[in-house]
Amino acid sequence: MQFALFKTLWGHNGSVADGAELAAQAGFQGIEAPAPRDDEELRELKQALANYQLDYICEICTTGSYVPERHATPEQHLLDLEDKIQRGLPLGPRFFNVMGGCDAWPLDMQINFFRRAKEIADQHGVLCSFETHRGRSFFNPWVTRDVLRALPDLSITCDFSHWVVVCERLMDSEWDVITEVAGQAHHIHGRVGYDQGPQVPHPAAPEYRAALESHERCWEAIWSSQMKRGYQRSTMTPEFGPDGYLHCLPFTNAPVADLWQVNRWIGERQRSHFADWLATSTNLRQASAG
Repeated sequence: MQFALFKTLWGHNGSVADGAELAAQAGFQGIEAPAPRDDEELRELKQALANYQLDYICEICTTGSYVPERHATPEQHLLDLEDKIQRGLPLGPRFFNVMGGCDAWPLDMQINFFRRAKEIADQHGVLCSFETHRGRSFFNPWVTRDVLRALPDLSITCDFSHWVVVCERLMDSEWDVITEVAGQAHHIHGRVGYDQGPQVPHPAAPEYRAALESHERCWEAIWSSQMKRGYQRSTMTPEFGPDGYLHCLPFTNAPVADLWQVNRWIGERQRSHFADWLATSTNLRQASAG
């Protein structure tokens, strides 16, 4: 199984071409970003991907942005999903990463929404991977688990940093849920959260080592599941971001870290981490077979 890194354009302040160049220089295999609504910007993104021979993951938020429109109906979410799938198709995405639904819906509504969302994806011949995200349907471990039990063919993107802050604890305490949902994990968002926030100031800081290693154990559970399911490639988007996630100094609003440097650091660490994990897993399988 191979390991592929994708650069998020969330928090990137330069042009799309600049972002693609940075991704290629860092050895990332692709870009993750929404499909632009403007036709010219859509062409620019398509050209940048081609110029640097990068793969693409199309990001979708159903109604609103990262936080949904609170009173939008499931039907409105589904219409928005289909519209944005159609918008992203010309870019030839590897798959669609979807922040879908709303945290306030009851469980039966959640299940029906995701059943219909998968039907829409299937009709267009695409894969939608639905993200664990605050404000959205998969905002906590247990709702996510219950929806996945009802819909065993649904794929998810795991951003465990959201669950850490929602639950106010690292996910080692919920290992049974982590290993269960890992069975339907398709993609990883590589951000490290801690008990009081979705993003540590810097994942290399020793005071956040326990949080980093906890997330890494969760990612290993996903890799193990993907290997058992026959995945040829595991994908991760390092996704430390702005908009209140990035810690800033009081009064000056000066950021405590550079986002691209942080995302490169977590990407390079996980590339090495994955290689070590894969070698160990391979040796264990060979020893067991022998």
